[in-house]
Amino acid sequence: DEMIWSGWDDRSEPLADDLRALLQETLQVTRPRTPPVDETAATMRPAQLPPAARQTLVAVVGATEIRDDPPTRLRHAGGKSTTDLLRRRSGDAGDAPDAVVYPANHDEVLGVLRTCAEHRVAVVPFGGGTSVVGGVEPVRAGFAAVIALDLRRLDHLVALDDVSMTATLEAGLRTPEAEELLAARGLTLGHLPESYAHASIGGYAATRSSGQASSGYGRFDDLVLGLRVATPRGSLRLGRAPSSAAGPDLRQLVLGSEGTLGVITEVTAMVRARPEVVVDEAWLFPDFAAGVLAFRRLAHAGILPTITRLSDEAETGVDRLMGGAGGDPSGDPGGCLAVVGYEGPASVVAARRELATAVLAGAGGSALPSPAGERWRARRFRGPALRDAVLDVGVLAETVETATSWSHLASLHAQVRDALAAALAGQGTPALVWCHVSHVYPAGASLYFTVAAAQTDDPVAQWRRAKEAADAAIAAAGATITHHHGVGLDHRGGMVEEVGELGVEVLRAVKATLDPAGVLNPGKLIPPEG
Repeated sequence: DEMIWSGWDDRSEPLADDLRALLQETLQVTRPRTPPVDETAATMRPAQLPPAARQTLVAVVGATEIRDDPPTRLRHAGGKSTTDLLRRRSGDAGDAPDAVVYPANHDEVLGVLRTCAEHRVAVVPFGGGTSVVGGVEPVRAGFAAVIALDLRRLDHLVALDDVSMTATLEAGLRTPEAEELLAARGLTLGHLPESYAHASIGGYAATRSSGQASSGYGRFDDLVLGLRVATPRGSLRLGRAPSSAAGPDLRQLVLGSEGTLGVITEVTAMVRARPEVVVDEAWLFPDFAAGVLAFRRLAHAGILPTITRLSDEAETGVDRLMGGAGGDPSGDPGGCLAVVGYEGPASVVAARRELATAVLAGAGGSALPSPAGERWRARRFRGPALRDAVLDVGVLAETVETATSWSHLASLHAQVRDALAAALAGQGTPALVWCHVSHVYPAGASLYFTVAAAQTDDPVAQWRRAKEAADAAIAAAGATITHHHGVGLDHRGGMVEEVGELGVEVLRAVKATLDPAGVLNPGKLIPPEG
């Protein structure tokens, strides 16, 4: 399925009548449904790529690989946050790039970057376009023009070492295509974020992505052994061995750099054998604290399942209403749902399940009937498409994610939940706020909040005020401003708190070395001086 200009993709289905009525009644939705404007009614400024820059770019990639027609520009006008979609649905595409350029290989990416640096044209690297933090928002201030550098033609499996169990993949590969190439050799990356259908290999590395099976396979940055990077100054090849003591690891400068320091064109990553056995289980805990305790014990014992997901009481209730793993909506409304999944050789899965089951039961968990976990797996990529349907009925829906240590998890959960609810209630819109843990480490875990409220007349400003309140609560608690969505424009203001003034100066100095003209994804990640 292709992504659509005003939403996620064509898999979105209208809400069931009973669920729509329940949402509208609970959230006091009074604003009438506002469908997206027709695509031809979207407004954007005229394309203004300087002729000299265009001529040189044609020499690099060919005339057919530079496009400035309105539909192409519209589909590169930003990412997929709720505020992105609200603006686009209203017809506002004023920040669309002046052109979209499609290089075919690393050398063409180098040529594009050198051309754009020479002509003061900003470059927004564009993989799957799934950013929800303003990471692919075109920023043109101070530049002659801005292009989107769409990497979809970099879609090859470059090398496969099935002795060392590594694969070198071009950055524009979407996950389903990458997995298909690896499956032909009995292998998998095991990286399964909610954006799985559309996100790209390069995007995962550039944002330090984390997937639903991260407890078993690791975050994407854990998988990366090598990178090939194009910059306006030339090429970087980083990573020569599984581990090294040859000074600071420069891969870590590029991982999470969001296209501000260079364009990742190849990723060498660890791969695994496709699992012999996949088993999903659902458990019910008496409360969120009991479930957190169970996950902490699993992490400290080193026996985490491949998938570990724990919903709080509110999310468990929503899950029941949606007919998910939580079970029959007419059943007992109490407790907190946990989903755990095991993947691997049958003997390893059996042993790990036995050990983990003892821990889960010892913390007060009760196993649910076997189909419950399977229902979660069947629905696990539906969230973004469901948001489209919710927006259609006048409900604002968005997410906030963070991470902290085990000792601060409970207080952070309460503080962010309350900050979001209060900020929305203060605008006259009662809200539902729910949360889950889905990434677990020995020292702590992530928290992923979802918010639903009736849209006001200005839902973009409505969400901005709520997000500011949540960010303030996260900062006050000493937690990270982002666990896996990245920084982009939305979290850039939190980077000084995150890494300190001196840390931001280091990032500026690296950018000045690799991108002296400042054309690489301007405005993202690195706070401006002053």
